[in-house]
Amino acid sequence: MTSLGELVGKRVWVTGASSGLGEALATYAADHGAHVVLSARSADKLRAVAKNLPPGTSTVVPFDLTEPETFPAAIEAAGPVDFLLNNGGISQRSLALDTEAHVTRRVMETNFFGHVELSRRVIPGMIARGGGRVAVTSSVVGYFGTPWRSSYAASKHALHGYFDSLRHELREAPIGITIICPGFIHTDISVNAVTADGDKLGTMDKGQAEGLDPEEFAAQAWRGLLRGKDKIYIG
Repeated sequence: MTSLGELVGKRVWVTGASSGLGEALATYAADHGAHVVLSARSADKLRAVAKNLPPGTSTVVPFDLTEPETFPAAIEAAGPVDFLLNNGGISQRSLALDTEAHVTRRVMETNFFGHVELSRRVIPGMIARGGGRVAVTSSVVGYFGTPWRSSYAASKHALHGYFDSLRHELREAPIGITIICPGFIHTDISVNAVTADGDKLGTMDKGQAEGLDPEEFAAQAWRGLLRGKDKIYIG
């Protein structure tokens, strides 16, 4: 895959598509000729995103990444896809020793286990149809930990270990694996981040407030995806 024109006629499934990076990735794809499957927990938020896309270019499939029993129905509703963009996730802002176990487990279930299991179920269909690309949104903290983000960083480190390994295993298959590593992008990720007891932080970090526009992030991400990049660094 070498050109943006190749999005025309493709079917793209984006998780975490109700806002932020997911909404931007889906909007870019729809604006460039793809049909997008929009997924997140809130059907109402997904329908609001769909209303802003070109008519007839989207399908809304709400489900929860932490509930794998819902995956078969979601996969059936999504239909055959050329791109699976594992973008759903949650961040964390709390000291490691203060963070309760259920918070770390929630972060890992959403950011790691959900993406792993959804990909594991979708990829065989891609192989049977002759190809596809799976991407996962990581972070620069997938490479190094920083204060107040221990559980979040751990979930992103885990993504790298799993999807890098998966890429090697699928080297002879017609499936590409891409890890997208954003820096600071102007989204509500810090506003929605969980604190030590699981409550929302409710405020925006300075880095996010001054970060790259999501639309520019999406344009750079899709350029890398359509060029078949293994890793994409943005921000």
